[in-house]
Amino acid sequence: MEWMLLPLKRYAEFSGRSRRKEYWMFTLFLFLVNIAAGLVLSLVMGGAAMSDGDGGIMAALGGSLLLLAILGLVFLIPSIAVGVRRLHDQDKSGWFLLLGLIPYLGAIVLIVMMCLSGTPGPNRYGPDPKAGEY
Repeated sequence: MEWMLLPLKRYAEFSGRSRRKEYWMFTLFLFLVNIAAGLVLSLVMGGAAMSDGDGGIMAALGGSLLLLAILGLVFLIPSIAVGVRRLHDQDKSGWFLLLGLIPYLGAIVLIVMMCLSGTPGPNRYGPDPKAGEY
């Protein structure tokens, strides 16, 4: 669980390096949070659908979308930060995250990059995270 929450402790830290384990455990954590939010949304919408009138459904939908928007904003900065640090571990600039804006190909390239091992030893972005710093 510690690896899943480490990017939240390093909330807006865009310098340094992050291991694959830190990146992928945080990605798994975000996936689980999204599943939980989807389940809550389904329960709320199901309950609202059983109530009388369309007003309940619209209120539930508005509240649920607000919750999802807040969750997205809360996790946006840590997601970008851990992605930048993961690229730094490979001695690449964090600007490579912008590849994700290219439909299909950009996402594939980023997934491959995030799976690659980091450079052994220190690089221009800091010491090797496997050396025990994080």
